[in-house]
Amino acid sequence: MPLRTRTSEFFRTLQDEITSALEVIDGSAQFREDTWERPGGGGGRTRVLADGGIFEKAGVNFSAVHGSSPQMLQQKSEQPSTFFATGVSLVLHPRSPKIPTVHANFRYFEQSTGEAWFGGGMDLTPYYLVEDDAIHFHKTIKTTCDKHGEDYYNRFKKWCDEYFTIKHRGETRGVGGIFYDRLSGNESEMEKLFSFVQDIGRTFLPAYLPIVDAHRSESYSEHERNWQLLRHGRYVEFNLVYDKGTLFGLETGGRIESILMSLPTLARWDYDFHPPAGSPEEKLIKVLQNPREWIQ
Repeated sequence: MPLRTRTSEFFRTLQDEITSALEVIDGSAQFREDTWERPGGGGGRTRVLADGGIFEKAGVNFSAVHGSSPQMLQQKSEQPSTFFATGVSLVLHPRSPKIPTVHANFRYFEQSTGEAWFGGGMDLTPYYLVEDDAIHFHKTIKTTCDKHGEDYYNRFKKWCDEYFTIKHRGETRGVGGIFYDRLSGNESEMEKLFSFVQDIGRTFLPAYLPIVDAHRSESYSEHERNWQLLRHGRYVEFNLVYDKGTLFGLETGGRIESILMSLPTLARWDYDFHPPAGSPEEKLIKVLQNPREWIQ
């Protein structure tokens, strides 16, 4: 069976596994599913849970699309080419500011020029810094990475910190995780990479759900909620200004509702806001301005 078929089937199954687990932990809401077709080729399934017991908005999207390669992937010397892309992407925005937002994306891409590669990763965006949460998230990911390459975690962790930087703010979006792109090789190497992608995809739930469970019953104030909405604004800024996945979806004529499902329901931008010195909010900002090594 071609690799493109096997990757697509895996990502479809991964979407099922993740949405089922999220419905259980949320406890009061279910995902709405929209199936869609992309003009030009392919389509996908968008699943969104809204106003749940834990998640204010949770989106888990599967797609398998094909067609003419977008300009961002064309070199001036190349003849026009076609592409195939499949993957699963998700963003979970909890209502409570005590529970971090999380993002994950796992994808496979190939062009008619003969190029093929994997990309993806996952990262954690807390509103209040709990070091044990960041350590758990990173340790869980590193355990999986270490099974496939001794340099994978350190390499992909650094890549994540660099990629998820809001350059005009001088801060990272969150406390990181891993990010990788254009991982490729010969046929044997691609099979090994596919094995890694499957394992890291199934690492998402054990990396994130214990953090949700640890904070789901904690109360929060209006002040903490407003801080969360300010941080939502930073999330929007990154996704609309820098995120390559958003740009790729827009340039390839993707379904706009699925492309923008990553945005939170509510956000705010207060003029020239600075957290008070010594506050928990300032503690978070200092870490975002100077990314840490969470595993010694």
